[in-house]
Amino acid sequence: MKENFWNWMLIGLGGLMVVAELLMGAVTGFDLALMGISSAAGGAIGLYFASAKVGLFASGALAVLYVVFIRQRLRARMASKGTSLSNVDAILGRSGVVTQKIGVHEAGRVKIGDEEWRATLSPGAGDLREAGQTVTVVSAEGVTLTVR
Repeated sequence: MKENFWNWMLIGLGGLMVVAELLMGAVTGFDLALMGISSAAGGAIGLYFASAKVGLFASGALAVLYVVFIRQRLRARMASKGTSLSNVDAILGRSGVVTQKIGVHEAGRVKIGDEEWRATLSPGAGDLREAGQTVTVVSAEGVTLTVR
């Protein structure tokens, strides 16, 4: 009976660790859940062999295997691979052609790639930009670009 007690404790502790990971929303990078699985698996192995020593050893060995061999690979796989810019971020710094006159206090239109955007002049960019002139995107706010 006493031999099985520690194995059941390992299984319970492992279950609590997995539940804690789920409640925290994977903040620990799944380390807590995977260590919990190691603990529970060690307890199950100990139950199979009816030995607390085997259960404790198996639990520890599985945890060490996870930390030494699996953790680094798993973290690298879960890490962000660098995202490509999209929408407004992809337009910053690009050049475009004015399709509708842009005045100092009057918004116009600019074509950048295949898209046409509402645009205003940046402070100090001059008086106005006529249709056909080339401009560069300085910033964006909502759907309005600021150009120079």
